[in-house]
Amino acid sequence: MTIRRAASKDLAAITELYNHYIVSSPATFDLEPFAVADREAWFSGFAESGPCQLLLAEDGDNLIGFACATPLRPKAAYRRSVETTIYLAPDQVGRGTGSALYTALLDVLNEAGVHRAYSLITIPNAASVRLHEKFGYRLAGHMTECGWKFERWWDVHWYERRF
Repeated sequence: MTIRRAASKDLAAITELYNHYIVSSPATFDLEPFAVADREAWFSGFAESGPCQLLLAEDGDNLIGFACATPLRPKAAYRRSVETTIYLAPDQVGRGTGSALYTALLDVLNEAGVHRAYSLITIPNAASVRLHEKFGYRLAGHMTECGWKFERWWDVHWYERRF
């Protein structure tokens, strides 16, 4: 497995993996799959340095997961707080890929001077809760029935990690 910063050539594979979760899982509240062109603005928000990062894991030429950090909110006072997100190829859950990606991402965020990282987890999602708690995230809040997908309401837990 190799972990590296994502490049523009990776956007199609990243979009394909994310689209899998859009159509099959409540892990994201996006409802319609994206075309690659629709994700270009999102992709342009990542930088070579600083807190906005997009890392990917690959096995040979195959994308097996990605993790990113985006601004928590657009207001300037939030600049040292980020939201972290991770998506793995379905066959990678429980195989160490998520741990490797989060280790790399959190190291970069620490170097960038991030003060807090937050993650939203649609509940239930025991694997994501375990991964986040392994890396020091702690439950910070519970939002009830905040997302409607697959003909039902979903709760979301806010997790917070201190640096």
